[in-house]
Amino acid sequence: MRWHRYLAKKPKVFLAGVLVLFLSSCGQTQGPAMVSTANIHASKAALEILQAGGSAVDAAIAAQLVLGLVEPQSSGIGGGAFMLHWSENDRKVDAYDGRERAPAKTSEKLFLTSDGKPMAFKDAVVGGRSVGVPGVVALLAKAYKDHGKLPWPRLFRSAIQLAEGGFEVSPRLNLLIKRNPLLLTQKNTRNYFYEKAANNKSERQPLPVGYLLKNPAYAQTLKLIAKGGKDAFYKGPIAKAIVAAVNAHPNKGLLSDSDFEQYEAKKRTSLCRPYRSYSVCGMPPPTSGGIAVLQILGILEPFKLDRLRPNSTMATHLISEASKLAFADRNFYVGDSDYVDVPVEGLLAKPYLLRRTALISPARAMPKASAGQPDKTLAANQISSPDQSLPSTSHFSIVDSFGNAVSMTTSVEGPFGSHSMVEGFLLNNQLTDFSFVPDAEGRKVANRVTGGKRPRSSMSPTIILDKNGEFYAAIGSPGGSSIIGYVAQSIIALVDWKLPMRDAIALPHVINRNGVTDLEKATVLEKIAPRLEKLGHKIRIRPLTSGLHGIVETSSGRLMGGADPRREGVVMGYKKQ
Repeated sequence: MRWHRYLAKKPKVFLAGVLVLFLSSCGQTQGPAMVSTANIHASKAALEILQAGGSAVDAAIAAQLVLGLVEPQSSGIGGGAFMLHWSENDRKVDAYDGRERAPAKTSEKLFLTSDGKPMAFKDAVVGGRSVGVPGVVALLAKAYKDHGKLPWPRLFRSAIQLAEGGFEVSPRLNLLIKRNPLLLTQKNTRNYFYEKAANNKSERQPLPVGYLLKNPAYAQTLKLIAKGGKDAFYKGPIAKAIVAAVNAHPNKGLLSDSDFEQYEAKKRTSLCRPYRSYSVCGMPPPTSGGIAVLQILGILEPFKLDRLRPNSTMATHLISEASKLAFADRNFYVGDSDYVDVPVEGLLAKPYLLRRTALISPARAMPKASAGQPDKTLAANQISSPDQSLPSTSHFSIVDSFGNAVSMTTSVEGPFGSHSMVEGFLLNNQLTDFSFVPDAEGRKVANRVTGGKRPRSSMSPTIILDKNGEFYAAIGSPGGSSIIGYVAQSIIALVDWKLPMRDAIALPHVINRNGVTDLEKATVLEKIAPRLEKLGHKIRIRPLTSGLHGIVETSSGRLMGGADPRREGVVMGYKKQ
């Protein structure tokens, strides 16, 4: 346990020093490989796959399956994900969309009470109502078909062994169980995450740190998927168990067998735009993360950020102002592009971003920003919608020995998702990422609920290419809608301030979602709060618990990784001897 605590407190780059004895079937030169995930068990599982000759996608599958066991509050096969993949052979970044879908029978009134008012979030989140068709398994299968190397069942081995043999409950899992009393209201989560009190068997206590937690039901689920592939999840007893649980819950959902049978992960075109001498690539809708991060960077590009110090008043002010403008556009325009017109090209066009830049004054903070008009023909009948996403989720970055890379953000939405547990894993509450109100003032909300639609997300997996079009970095974070700010700021730290990955990730956070400027508590940013207030910022100081995980390739070909010191992440890697 001492080693585990040390890693959680002070993550480092670990080189396993393993002699690699395999050769690539396509004759590629093998270089170093590295993983950065939110948990030591997931990093070990992914590294083992890389050492066995697996690809970055192979390692991503192993990591995700383990994370769903050891960090169930954040992600798992009952949730959804977005993945960016850099192919060293094809010289391109592919985008894989495994976002959940609303049941076909869903209407715009899903989160409205009988009198037409939006439900309280706590009344919507627990149970079946908030559960969308999970997309993680479909995404992993689709990416594996394109980029997998090792046999599919091999990728499940570590997670199955850990589920059967047990793992020690971490401090973070223990803390989040304590903070979520709603887990006690659901039979399966009560039985799994709590033990009977020693002095009173009728009472339950959260599993203590170090408790050996086994999950044979999850192991059995993984065995079925390992043997039967994607169809074992979407067209068999697993899907039927989910549908039954969702529809039997007092807060009933609308999922059906056909919703599962018709679900498909989508391969989309990544959004790549220049920033300084680099190319930054993000996910397209239904996540808003790619657009918003690229907008923040594009709005800031005319400013000479490299001449400003990290954590300085002016750097913090400019980042906050650019974020206001990006969030104004995000909230107004972005939804599932399969269902609404999202002016992606217009929002990222350089002339438009320069017009947004012109709205920023170095001497004064703007009031709440309004959405711009990148395309005069669009959105005349739309209206902005607020965001209710919670700061949970997980992210990992992986580079394999063949030069391929994965940046994947994965989530069950809020901590512990819908609090409904089926076949050993938690179900998502991603439908609460939709706007609860479908329209206002006679205009429609882009992110309104519709049957079959994918809710807007803030997940922002990112891959950065250098001026020669070579892989440079992979990064991303959990954190609800704050993800956008966490990732954008880390990219600025890497590109403008030339910080090492570990330092860029650890940099104190400033977040503005078109309102209050949040400064990270117990950091040097607290000292500049009075100066920001003089510029007109409304300041709030609070914890900003990101979970950034990134890897950068240096000009000498070395890999350097970082894991967020705010969580339990671990970087591991090896190089050929």
